[in-house]
Amino acid sequence: MTAARKLLARLARDERGAMLIETAFIAPVLILMSLGAFQVSQVVARQTELQEAAAQAASIAMAAAPDTAAKRTVVKDVIVASTGLAADKVTITEKFRCGTDTTFVDTASLCVGVKVANYVLIQIDDTYTPLWARWGFGSALTFNVDRYVMVKQT
Repeated sequence: MTAARKLLARLARDERGAMLIETAFIAPVLILMSLGAFQVSQVVARQTELQEAAAQAASIAMAAAPDTAAKRTVVKDVIVASTGLAADKVTITEKFRCGTDTTFVDTASLCVGVKVANYVLIQIDDTYTPLWARWGFGSALTFNVDRYVMVKQT
């Protein structure tokens, strides 16, 4: 019995391997936190990229009013090329605002006897699936960037 006590006392004083055990507890937490930070940075980067594409398209629309379908297609192609999105994820449509109304209409003919403001609505949609969603935690994230740009007023 005395030999067993001496062995237990000696093991209790021995601190070799303590760092290995502490690292084994902390390493998975640090790895998960790093992975989470990386995924969050990916989400923020994608949102910023889509906002920049919408700003670029707005600049193009203000420089040369996309008042025809062909011109709107050019603006759409610029967004598709700069973001790598599929063409069905980008929509460029004409919208109009009558006088001092705050709502938009689809055709200028609805504005009778008042000034008509011509707008272009730039819509960009995207989906990002973070790594943790692939493991069953959470779901994919959906990005929607909508930007109205006034291109002309008559």
